[in-house]
Amino acid sequence: MSDASNVAKNLRERFGGTTEERLGKAFSELLENPLLTGAIGRAFDAREKAAQAQEVAMGALNLPSATDIERLTRRLRSVSQRLEGIEDGVDRLDRALSPTGVEARLSAIEEQLRSLMGRLERALSATPAATPAGSGSAAKGKAAPRARSGTNVKAAANAKAVAKTKAAAKAKPRTAAKAGSKPAAKAKAPRPRR
Repeated sequence: MSDASNVAKNLRERFGGTTEERLGKAFSELLENPLLTGAIGRAFDAREKAAQAQEVAMGALNLPSATDIERLTRRLRSVSQRLEGIEDGVDRLDRALSPTGVEARLSAIEEQLRSLMGRLERALSATPAATPAGSGSAAKGKAAPRARSGTNVKAAANAKAVAKTKAAAKAKPRTAAKAGSKPAAKAKAPRPRR
């Protein structure tokens, strides 16, 4: 009976206390058991070998394995994200290049060009009448800023050329030295000796 009482006493000690303590003790005893840890290690090794054998067999049958499917899924997700980005870019371009937007911009540019041409024509028509007859420098002063503004470079250059020709026609021509006389610098130059 002593053995039976010892066994009962051991069971009472093991199962005494809270449930958490009992479960903790039981798991720690199981993990300390070398037979159990060896069996768990062998089971994991067998599982790994079975997975490798399955991949080889599926590869021989030309069927995708779970890792192949996972890899393919990741690649499809990345392609999907890239396509969404491309679609967003195309939508933005479509909105920017819509016919109404382009036409509105072109009509605004045409209107600006018309107003610039009108101003330029008014300025060119007013320039010859407004210049005094005797002053060529005033015409030069008015033509130069218009040429710099860049509205119509050819028209500004023509206006400048007209002003120069008017100034040249009004100015008195300078008389040159007499045709028969030689310049003084040449007459006084010494002759080389031999």
